[in-house]
Parts: sequence; structure tokens; C-alpha cells
Amino acid sequence: MKSALPALCALVLLSSCEVTTTGYSSYLEPIPGSITYGGQPRTRLTKAPIGSIVPHQFNDQFGRRVYETYVIEPDRSLRLVSRRYRGLFPFDDDD
Repeated sequence: MKSALPALCALVLLSSCEVTTTGYSSYLEPIPGSITYGGQPRTRLTKAPIGSIVPHQFNDQFGRRVYETYVIEPDRSLRLVSRRYRGLFPFDDDD
């Protein structure tokens, strides 16, 4: 019984974890306002080193501030690597 109690507590703690799609993911899709929404940009970033980070921010359709981070790939395309949201009010942050 004593060894079952820690396992039960760990199970309860792990089951209360929340999964979110914001943040870092290899499955992020561009949304309206993203640099890569509708395809890669026509202009190539020829002077920026490969692996450079490109920050981008805009407001989404709900008025939230969106912060995205891109990485320059070897073929000079942009890969979306993270997305964070900030709500309309200070207490409305999704962080």
C-alpha cells in the first residue's frame, strides 16, 4: 500500500497537465498574419546567415498580439518554430 500511494499521486499530477498548441512545436501551421501564410515570401533572405532567427509580431483576428519566431533554412526559406499569444488585457495572457 505504501508503494502504491506515490504512484497514485504521480498519476494524479500527470493527468492534470495541460497540453497546448502554442509555444514550440514542429507542427505549427501559419495563420493569417504569419510571414509564411499563403506560402514562402517571394524575396529571399540572402544576407542573413543560415540558422538566423527572424522574429515577427502581429494582431490576430481576435485582437490578441501574436509573437512568432522563424529560422532561416539552408534553402533560404523560413521555418516557423514558435508562436506565443498575448491577450487584450494584462490578466488575459495565455503564457
